[in-house]
Amino acid sequence: MAAPHTPKHCYSDIKALRGGNPELGDLGLNDFHLVFRFPPESQTAADPSLKKQVKQVWFAFHVISQCALKTPPPASGVPSSIRIRFRDFTYVCFHFDDDKEARDAFDFIRARTCRLGSIENLLAFSYRPPHNSPEHKVNGWDLYDAKAEFRRQGISEKCADLGWRVSSINRDYAFSPTYPSVLVVPSKISDNTLKYASNFRSRARIPTLTYLHPVNNCTITRSSQPFVGLRMKRSIQDERLVGACFSASADLMDTATATNAETTSPDSSHVDLSADSADADLTMSETERMEDELIAGTNAFYDEKTGKRLIYGAQQHNLIVDARPAINSYAMQAIGMGSENMDYYRFARKVFLNIDNIHVMRESLEKVISAIKDADVSPFPPVRDLLVKSKWLKHITGILDGSAIIARQVAIQHSHVLIHCSDGWDRTSQLSALAQLMLDPYYRTLEGFMVLVEKDWLSFGHMFQLRSAYLSHESWFTVDSDALAGSAVKPGENDGRSDAIENVLTSAKRFWNKNVSSDKDTSSDLDDASAVDEAKPAAVPVAEGQATKLKDVSPVFHQFLDATYQLLRQHPTRFEFNERFLRRLLYHTYSCQYGTFLLNNERQRHEAKLSERTRSVWAYFLSRRPEFTNTQYDPTIDDHIKGRERLIFPRLGETRWWHQVFNRTDDEMNSAINASAATAERVAAYQASSGLSEPHTGSDSESASRESMSPIHSPQLTQSQSVLTGVEYAHAALTPETRSPPSLNRSSSASEVPNAFAALQDKISGLSITKGVFGGGPDTGANAGRNRVGGAYV
Repeated sequence: MAAPHTPKHCYSDIKALRGGNPELGDLGLNDFHLVFRFPPESQTAADPSLKKQVKQVWFAFHVISQCALKTPPPASGVPSSIRIRFRDFTYVCFHFDDDKEARDAFDFIRARTCRLGSIENLLAFSYRPPHNSPEHKVNGWDLYDAKAEFRRQGISEKCADLGWRVSSINRDYAFSPTYPSVLVVPSKISDNTLKYASNFRSRARIPTLTYLHPVNNCTITRSSQPFVGLRMKRSIQDERLVGACFSASADLMDTATATNAETTSPDSSHVDLSADSADADLTMSETERMEDELIAGTNAFYDEKTGKRLIYGAQQHNLIVDARPAINSYAMQAIGMGSENMDYYRFARKVFLNIDNIHVMRESLEKVISAIKDADVSPFPPVRDLLVKSKWLKHITGILDGSAIIARQVAIQHSHVLIHCSDGWDRTSQLSALAQLMLDPYYRTLEGFMVLVEKDWLSFGHMFQLRSAYLSHESWFTVDSDALAGSAVKPGENDGRSDAIENVLTSAKRFWNKNVSSDKDTSSDLDDASAVDEAKPAAVPVAEGQATKLKDVSPVFHQFLDATYQLLRQHPTRFEFNERFLRRLLYHTYSCQYGTFLLNNERQRHEAKLSERTRSVWAYFLSRRPEFTNTQYDPTIDDHIKGRERLIFPRLGETRWWHQVFNRTDDEMNSAINASAATAERVAAYQASSGLSEPHTGSDSESASRESMSPIHSPQLTQSQSVLTGVEYAHAALTPETRSPPSLNRSSSASEVPNAFAALQDKISGLSITKGVFGGGPDTGANAGRNRVGGAYV
């Protein structure tokens, strides 16, 4: 490692506080790390026997997310302190007897964290593993080859034609700068058609393949939102491309007729999986079953005697999945974007998922941090009320639910799925990667998971640099000269003055900066149009496009790893890697020790020659395989043996806090949830033994729950149960007779969508832009594709 082991600054006899436990030691600062050595040299010199007990703890500067210097007046008798929160949720407080030393240390840490000016001053460009180490012998950059991965899926020039081809249209990244150089598209669609279609998708992120199912040839494709706008624009080329994606693996009819009826999207299943589908259906929760029926409309049938769902071969309901809340999607039409008009995509149905944008997710994590923020000075557990108010587990559960919907459609319903959000690199990456993790055992191996991250996160342009803020931010470093004067640091203490001043300053900044700037690399989630960048001018010039923008920072990849942890926890034998692998991967997402996650897309990494100038994080993991291997892993795949099936699905009711990543115990984070679950189980057991009701598990309970369910009486979903908020399809074309499709009863947040939508419609109705705007026209307009039932568009 190029970072020197000899510190540039040394401070003796510093008291460190972590978890309320003090430790005396020596603090050293070098270019990239803070190193705490204990016991201090003053003690080991007096007692040489202590040298055998000396330990060192290294903290990377780039992992710092908050650093506060407190310097009370000398007369107070309170030592100066530096309190640091790291992004791996480590908390530590250093106390200095010398005020000047504390200020010098704080200034050095700040200079080496948020005043670097360029990513080329990060640790990744200096780090080299020792020549005799196993890591030095592994080149992690060789792990991922896009063509090799698609060849594994069965797509290459030398393989049998499965309806897909590798296009070189983006080989120089000129077609779509944020997309990978290797794009897989339907064989029947020419590059010329792709060029026209790109004009209809944000940032030219056209629908392109990411996964082909090995059994039924059904697919997951991904894209960005279309440019629909208020005039409900369309693109014939985009419609042809999406239609081809949904039928590429079968002998196709003419594309023009393929857009006239749903039946023209032929069944691409080459293998009858109906038996497997039935077995999988029996293990579904009631919410999952209702989601599938809502998507299927009235095409789902049940045996009148047994209540068991009847499955006739592969029942396709090809889906366009818009990951955004419906109201956000509608609002985007006002700025020329939006979601597909299903009148022109009659070969598919569209579902909306209630997954919130990056700003909501950032605020959610900030509330979690508030619940555990005193972990340096206090041994007490987190504030449980704040954990609940954060809604973090609700967000994780929603992401898992949406991914499971996609996986079920592909594997069980034999359907094709196109996923997008706004620009298609945040929520789209979450849903796409997690669905593939559920579908394909390969991605549950150590190398397979790395390939999945490379493919669906790095190559498809998740903006790691913007989301992770590798160059930090000045506002993360604060100096407080008197707030705690004359008092000791106590958990949760706040005199209120700083909050009042901060609120005034924040309001002023928002007022003056409201419409000041628009940056080229704007956030993908434009849903929150009121978000403003409150970044202060950097102390040193920052390379173009590399400055941290607070409104772009969000724990999107963290959520993906958290959701993966939930699957690993619920299916401990189905993953080759262990929990520590996920935790270390999250750490190295921020450590900047490796070049893997630097910059925002494949093109930028290629131009910066990161593969030549930095090391890959995969070398770190592969060279330490035993440390990250799950000892319970069973690689056997047998769909006839429970626990060894190819498919895995989340049990949404068992979502728990990833307590290890927050450096807490399971009891501290999950005791209340576990106690509630145990109580519910005891109540259910008592009711079952007393004959009061059937237990809600097993096939008997599923049959009982369906006693009132029939093609006439449709299920009801509430938003508290499901992330699915609505279904759209070309109703007039698909259902010429009168039908009563399933309805969706929303919670208050979801039920506001039609009302808010109507209000938005009223606001623009006077513009007389065109008939059919926001569904206000005749039945042949936008509203023809929506069947409004129960307060929702279905």
